[in-house]
Amino acid sequence: MPSVKQIQVTFDCADPERVARFWSDVLGYEHQGSACIDPSGAGPRLYFQRVPEGKVVKNRVHLDVRVGTGLIGDERIAALESECARLVALGAVRVRLLRADGVNESCLVMQDIEGNEFCLD
Repeated sequence: MPSVKQIQVTFDCADPERVARFWSDVLGYEHQGSACIDPSGAGPRLYFQRVPEGKVVKNRVHLDVRVGTGLIGDERIAALESECARLVALGAVRVRLLRADGVNESCLVMQDIEGNEFCLD
């Protein structure tokens, strides 16, 4: 049996092209209709499909946008806050900052333009 070589992450949404455009801007991906493609080919393709129902509860799976890798303390929080400001300008919503707790580093919980949660990590 051949092994899987690629994955696609699919999101239900109301306006696929708008959400795909948002995530393309967030990640620096190429926007192709209802999809986002990593120009380097390293990351997964993100696909957004129209569904009739709206989002009701918290996501069971979410994306972590890794902007603070290797940073700790105030330097990490500054990197998270800077990226948060950029994403808010694109239409994202800041939810809350989760500060380092001795086990996990600080991260910032956000929502995309349709209310899907994601983290700046």
